[in-house]
Parts: sequence; C-alpha cells; structure tokens
Amino acid sequence: MTRPVRIERDGFVATITIDRPETRNAISDDDVIDGLIAAVEDVDADPDLRVAILTGAGSSFSSGGNLKKMLEDDMAGMPPPRTRQSYRRGIQRIPRAFEAVEIPLIAAVNGPAIGAGCDLACMCDIRIAAESARFAESFVKIGIVPGDGGAFLLQRVVGHARAAEMALTGDTLSAAEALAIGLVSRVVPDGELLAAARGIADRIAANPPIAVRMTKRLLREARLGTLDGVLDHSASLQAVAHTTRDHAEAVAAFAERRAPRFTGA
Repeated sequence: MTRPVRIERDGFVATITIDRPETRNAISDDDVIDGLIAAVEDVDADPDLRVAILTGAGSSFSSGGNLKKMLEDDMAGMPPPRTRQSYRRGIQRIPRAFEAVEIPLIAAVNGPAIGAGCDLACMCDIRIAAESARFAESFVKIGIVPGDGGAFLLQRVVGHARAAEMALTGDTLSAAEALAIGLVSRVVPDGELLAAARGIADRIAANPPIAVRMTKRLLREARLGTLDGVLDHSASLQAVAHTTRDHAEAVAAFAERRAPRFTGA
C-alpha cells in the first residue's frame, strides 16, 4: 500500500496529496490522520517553502469519514465515552494541526469534498475548485453531527445562514453554487486546477515570506478577535516587519525600479 499522504516540493511550493483513491481519500483512518498532520507540519517547518497546495488523488478531493469503518464500530457497540475519545484523539487532531500552520494553504478541490472533506477544505486559507467538484456538509444525512470542527469552520467561510442551510439539509452543492456563496474563490476547468492553484501559490511566494506569514496570522485572528485586539496585534507585528531585510529590499527595489529579491530574512 502506498503512503496515504504524499508531498512534492517544487521551488517555494509544496503539493500535499491525499493518496487513498480506493476510499475516495477518506481522512478518518489513523494512518491518513497521521499522514496529513505530519505533512502540514513538515512543509511548515521547511524554511525553503512558502506555500502549500492540498489536493486529492484520483477523482475525489475527500469523502470525509470512512463509512465502512464507522459501520464496523457501530456494529461493535462502541460506548459513547470511547467514541468521544476516538474523535478527540483522532480526526479532531487535523483542524488543530492546520490551525497551527503559518504558511498559506490552498485547497485545490479536484472532485467531491463531502462531510469532513468539505471541512478539510475550509481548514485551508484559499479554496479553488474544478468544475467537477462537489461540496456537502452531509453529516445529518447519516444521523450524526460534524465531529471534526465543521460547525466552527464552515460558518466562518460562508456565514451562519449558509452554513446552517448546508448542515441542516445535507444538500450537495455544485462548484458553481459553492462559488456563489463564497465557499470557493474561483472555479476552473478540471484539467487546469493544479495549474491555477500553482499560479496563486507562485504569486503568494513572490512576496516577502515573513510578511506573508504574519498577514495570514492576522487574518485568522481577526475572524474571532475584537477590532482593538487586532489593531494592537497589527501594530506589534508591523514593528517587527519594519526591521526585516525583505522590507528594506522591497523599499529599495521600488525606489530603484527593479524587481525585488526576497530571502525570508
């Protein structure tokens, strides 16, 4: 069996691929959970990387939970306390790991993103979709709730009313419908998805990496913080940014009318 999660590095950009097409890239199995967490921690710790793209192998982004395994657990009569611990020590480790990543993450949604797969896309900073992509917060359809943080994640992307409609109906959205509600920022033909994701990644990677990481941190904190808190943190980070070599290089390049050369210092 191949490794459940692959990393490919190309310049300043890494591509993380969930490689379990036989399960439609379900992410609830322990080895996939461990693989995803290890992958994002690995790329985040690599000083040569500035952006990461997340996608799925085959025709699916991620089907979310492994329903076959879920059925086996239900048939075995797993008691509620054990199920609770299984979630806390299992799939709930993924959103915590993604929240800690400092470099930007781009979800290249190449096919269905269902249940926890939809939530996985929401853990990324930017989402773009192939025309064949589909999205569903479908937990209610099988009589369960979003156990992976979807109730937190989805409404911070599309707003409470849209998230409530998705979560309470379990309806599946097309890529065009996902674009209309802001779940994704663009839709491209299937064959152009990774190139489009790479184009965004390259434009991000062309900027000073320290400033990019700090900007991402501010954007994430601003989702939950107060204006005063965000202004205070912005001032603190700005004080650091002004001391970086990349800031000095950007100003000098502008004055000299040349392309800047950023080093991440």
